[in-house]
Amino acid sequence: MAAPLSDGERRKQISVRGIAGLGDVAEVRKSFNRHLHFTLVKDRNVATPRDYFFALAHTVRDHLVGRWIRTQQHYYERDPKRIYYLSLEFYMGRTLQNTMVNLGLQNACDEAIYQLGLDLEELEEIEEDAGLGNGGLGRLAACFLDSMATLGLAAYGYGIRYEFGIFNQKIVDGWQVEEADDWLRYGNPWEKARPEYMLPVHFYGRVDHTPEGVKWVDTQVVLAMPYDTPVPGYKNNTVNTMRLWSAKAPNDFNLQEFNVGDYIEAVLDRNLAENISRVLYPNDNFFEGKELRLKQEYFVVAATLQDIIRRFKSSKFGCRDPVRTCFETFPDKVAIQLNDTHPALSIPELMRILVDVEKVDWDKAWEITKRTCAYTNHTVLPEALERWPVSMFEKLLPRHLEIIYALNQMHLDRVAALYPGDIDRLRRMSVIEEGDCKRINMAHLCVIGSHAVNGVARIHSDIVKNTVFKDFYELEPEKFQNKTNGITPRRWLLLCNPGLADVIAEKIGEGFITDLSQLKKLLDFINNETFIRDVAKVKQENKLKFAAYLEEQYKVKINPSSMFDVQVKRIHEYKRQLLNCLHAITLYNRIRSDPSKSFVPRTIMIGGKAAPGYHMAKMIIKLITSIGEVVNNDPYVGDKLKVIFLENYRVSLAEKVIPAADLSQQISTAGTEASGTGNMKFMVNGALTIGTMDGANVEMAEEAGEENLFIFGMRVEEVEALDRQGYNAREYYDRLPELRQAIDQISSGFFSPRDPGCFRDVVNMLMYHDRFKVFADYEAYIQCQGQVDQLFMDPREWTRKVIRNIACSGKFSSDRTIMEYAREIWGVEPSATKIPPPNLPRD
Repeated sequence: MAAPLSDGERRKQISVRGIAGLGDVAEVRKSFNRHLHFTLVKDRNVATPRDYFFALAHTVRDHLVGRWIRTQQHYYERDPKRIYYLSLEFYMGRTLQNTMVNLGLQNACDEAIYQLGLDLEELEEIEEDAGLGNGGLGRLAACFLDSMATLGLAAYGYGIRYEFGIFNQKIVDGWQVEEADDWLRYGNPWEKARPEYMLPVHFYGRVDHTPEGVKWVDTQVVLAMPYDTPVPGYKNNTVNTMRLWSAKAPNDFNLQEFNVGDYIEAVLDRNLAENISRVLYPNDNFFEGKELRLKQEYFVVAATLQDIIRRFKSSKFGCRDPVRTCFETFPDKVAIQLNDTHPALSIPELMRILVDVEKVDWDKAWEITKRTCAYTNHTVLPEALERWPVSMFEKLLPRHLEIIYALNQMHLDRVAALYPGDIDRLRRMSVIEEGDCKRINMAHLCVIGSHAVNGVARIHSDIVKNTVFKDFYELEPEKFQNKTNGITPRRWLLLCNPGLADVIAEKIGEGFITDLSQLKKLLDFINNETFIRDVAKVKQENKLKFAAYLEEQYKVKINPSSMFDVQVKRIHEYKRQLLNCLHAITLYNRIRSDPSKSFVPRTIMIGGKAAPGYHMAKMIIKLITSIGEVVNNDPYVGDKLKVIFLENYRVSLAEKVIPAADLSQQISTAGTEASGTGNMKFMVNGALTIGTMDGANVEMAEEAGEENLFIFGMRVEEVEALDRQGYNAREYYDRLPELRQAIDQISSGFFSPRDPGCFRDVVNMLMYHDRFKVFADYEAYIQCQGQVDQLFMDPREWTRKVIRNIACSGKFSSDRTIMEYAREIWGVEPSATKIPPPNLPRD
């Protein structure tokens, strides 16, 4: 086998990374040295690798600035409808390489850095991930920003600049330990603070009803300081903005009347206000009703809406009258997309501004609000739905509570008129849930306050219409849509898998980068021996590289010719990492019972973070690491099987592991995973999927053909039938000897000899209250994994299936998703116009 190309050598042969003209290279070197000297105040004798990273980041950022300013000028002149994507999470990862890819600068930078005696990849590894998200929802927002810029939409991402993002995960004695993610410690070269746009946000206080209208008074003020980050489209000179708000105490904070004596104490108390943007809540698919979280949700909404209205009023063609107080045209100029219910307060806040501040008539304001807002639902798990106590609202946001009550009354009057006497329907559909603790159902608020509601995969959108929002669907079926999620092919193919991108471009050209459906053309090469060999070779090189990385980082030696079997995602019972564990144990027991038999060697890799307060998820991590301890140190097993927990899974680790994977595990109980997006990343990067008919797996199987995925287990209908009949885990335990053996081993302390009772909670859950029915799919899963082994022994057939999967992955580009949002929800057309670059005069 030929020695793998170094990444440096590979980049030389890659056309899709931009030709490195001599002028460009000289320019980059000059700029790099200038930043090292003037920005970082260092010379080559004392500069550290981190200094070199910052010098390069500033050099690349310089190439963004002209395009960024010009894009914003262009929007001001054309005054297009603007799209505002509101999210409490933006899981951006690293920015340097993505910016070089999208500006076509990668080869120039590579060559310049090489000439300076440095290694580009080494510098890229110094950058901190911007971990301002938990998982899928936050990463989706990041992919969407990339697609909106690439499609030339006048779009803005609005969120919070958390000082501490998702925690760093350390594994100590097999347990997860959290560490604060101080990602801003060395500064962030990509952001620009904009103190001139600082805005006040009000909390607490009381409501005065006066003849002149309603006044919200005696409030506490926190200032919102915006930080702007450029979002470049792919080679189209468009650079959009992500604006993240940071909380600042006003200078008179706590220095008012009562506090005259204790000046020092008052200044120290500024922290209380500034805590709002301190830390990301680390829960995925779980609602924790904390006051600080509600403050975060209102903080981002209040600051953003002031900004939106300021931009609407000052835009060139905002309105006929000079002061632009007419809001008639607002929904024609503004679209607000709510990424889950977290920014739901946009609805009462927009009403408050229109009615109380701008003096718009209530019914008119409600029409404007509904035409402006649209809501994306991301989960059907009941524990994830936001239900805020009325008492908390009363204290924190008294005017918004009044508005919500009024909107709910209007809504219920309408329902009562259509369904006279149906009291139960009124109770089910109310925004206010009665009970010992009255609560506000934020999802219901979003549905009544939006003109469009969408799920994120076809099966999920159907579940939304038939169960979660059934009553609302009956009332307004035209509101409900599907928008199947997607991923950006720039980061998730070009950037993370240059070898694969190159063999694809050789065959079909580069058009697929901005039109992923062109991958269909690869179907012509499914029997082309050279292409089959090239695809297999790239996968092998990626595996060797990842194996080397694991050895360097975690001192684990793995067999690069084994099947890389990967499940990376947040740790959650519904994602069923436990089913994967049971397969690993079953495999281990089979090897032990006949060590001389030939086995398909596997390296099972599981990675992901558990919410710090989620006991069962933390136990699952401990179980995985404990199984690894036993399996990886058993001489009978050798390199037939390894079980590895991938520590601190994050965007930058995903970019390394996904291109190296052979098998992608997507094994949630049918009806629980809204879409999934990791599944799409593995598919486009040449892994085969073992999965249930859940989320986007259904559409992946439809695109590639079910026979080209390893589909197993209950469908949604069968899960529902089992629920009606009553799921009895004991029945499977009694019937299936290999399952019984595995459970008995976990239970008896075989995997935890020093603490035999360690996993009693896990076993007890699996046997007596498993909502996600792990045992019910065990037999089908083990059998399906046998089919995986069979195919893996035939490398040519395996690779042909891989090629078919890659060729059929085009639907899962976020470019396609965003085009659908644009046309069917926001009422805008993507623009192919390339803004002239900064070095050319404008039209």
